[in-house]
Amino acid sequence: MTKTNQTNEKQELSAVQREELLSILNTRFEKNMNRHEGLEWETVLAKLEANPEKLWSIYEMERTEGEPDVIGYVKEKDEYLFCDCAKESPKGRRSVCYDREALEARKKHKPENSAMDMAAEMGIEMLTEEQYRELQGLGEFDLKTSSWVLTPDEIRKLGGALFCDRRFNHVFVYHNGADSYYGARGFRGMLRV
Repeated sequence: MTKTNQTNEKQELSAVQREELLSILNTRFEKNMNRHEGLEWETVLAKLEANPEKLWSIYEMERTEGEPDVIGYVKEKDEYLFCDCAKESPKGRRSVCYDREALEARKKHKPENSAMDMAAEMGIEMLTEEQYRELQGLGEFDLKTSSWVLTPDEIRKLGGALFCDRRFNHVFVYHNGADSYYGARGFRGMLRV
């Protein structure tokens, strides 16, 4: 996928980008029905077409190699849940510390960005620990990498942040300084459409 113009205030996709993205999403949806049993692509497509601003966020998820797919539907809110389903933490979102505060506190060797800032720029939510565990119920993710997850305020206030991975067929939650960053750690996001 080609990179969008980050300075584009309207955050709109060209017709070519839109069609390319919808084709990718359709193929992924059909190939991974276990993630969204009982849902139909036509209804998801109609929802996407009614919310074109959300399509830009999904494009950003795809561009950063998150491989977004539908993982659920919230009937009460009439929302489809798109989540990063890449086997490993999205390549285009690795080597980032947790948030802006951690980035600014770092004196040397600052990463280019933070997970929270990137999520906000993309218009997506970072997964909570609970959402991360639910995603792991749909497949095996982060077998070689790890992903930052939304950290409770009481931990963050003390300088820490949480991340998760899957090892030995078990989901583990760890802690690190929020200013740390690694080439094998990124973050996964969710978008409600």
